[in-house]
Amino acid sequence: MNAFFETTSKLIRLTPETRTALSLILHRIEQPRGHILVKEDAICNYLWFIEKGLTRTYYNKDGKDVTDWISTENNYCCSIISFITRRPDRRGIELLEDSILWSMHYNDLEKLYESSHQVERLGRLLVSQGLIQVQQRFDDLHFATAAERYQKMILEHPSIILRVPLGMIASYLGITQETLSRIRAQSAHP
Repeated sequence: MNAFFETTSKLIRLTPETRTALSLILHRIEQPRGHILVKEDAICNYLWFIEKGLTRTYYNKDGKDVTDWISTENNYCCSIISFITRRPDRRGIELLEDSILWSMHYNDLEKLYESSHQVERLGRLLVSQGLIQVQQRFDDLHFATAAERYQKMILEHPSIILRVPLGMIASYLGITQETLSRIRAQSAHP
């Protein structure tokens, strides 16, 4: 739980009372690689903090598995659309490694929003941070070259290349695996 509060403290300074209230709704879970946190076309009832491990958000388009997002340690994951609207989302979330997660149920979080201005503010900050990340991803996919997207991923999350299958990385970058192989070969030989 320390990792959760260390990461959260970068966004907002919590009072001891707020930390205690959050501690009461945080649940530690350990799940193996391949576990599905959210099934496709289901409602996402939890917000997860990743203490250890790796998740990918994915969907199926025309029979093809597409990796939409990759989340690493000290980050949050959920289907934000489903979590907020309480409607099913086409995206699923899968663990790519054996993982330790801290989960917060939607109902528990909503109750805390009503009773704690700090938790409500934390929720707003997390949503704002998520919107910024989505906008940056949109911009990268529309305005950056494939090589630029690859280099940005390597700079921001260097361990991903060692931890995620190349096909999923290519899908996440919006390119074919062959294009990714060419980019990697060119990067290795400047």
